[in-house]
Amino acid sequence: MKTVSEILKLKGSEVFTISPDDTVFDALKIMADKQIGALLAVDNGEVAGIMSERDYARKVILHGKLSKDTLVREIMSSKVLYVTKEQSTEDCMALMINKRIRHLPVYENERLIGLISIGDVVKAVIDEKEFIIDQLVNYITGKPTIK
Repeated sequence: MKTVSEILKLKGSEVFTISPDDTVFDALKIMADKQIGALLAVDNGEVAGIMSERDYARKVILHGKLSKDTLVREIMSSKVLYVTKEQSTEDCMALMINKRIRHLPVYENERLIGLISIGDVVKAVIDEKEFIIDQLVNYITGKPTIK
């Protein structure tokens, strides 16, 4: 069973952040430049919330607000769930499905060490299942699979 630590080893642990007092427009620019779907809102070194493209679509556009006039703190989700690096991909998948979230900060000893997305978790689960299938095919046929 893969862990969050293994996901971070593959994808890296860089986390992009923004201040809650920055504009939504600034957040969108960062997300577009970095090709990511969410940013952690950090205030005085502490995670204050998370802002996603979904927050923008539902809380700015649909309400006729302007991204240059709206602050991140006005639309961010302030209740941020997190995981630790020891947790399994299955734990993450269950949490994301049950809470209907797409991003999870990763903490170790009360320190932010990464951010994983539903895409990262799905990829890890699929990779693990493909490995198991390859091992079973090899065992049954006596021939290694070639990819």
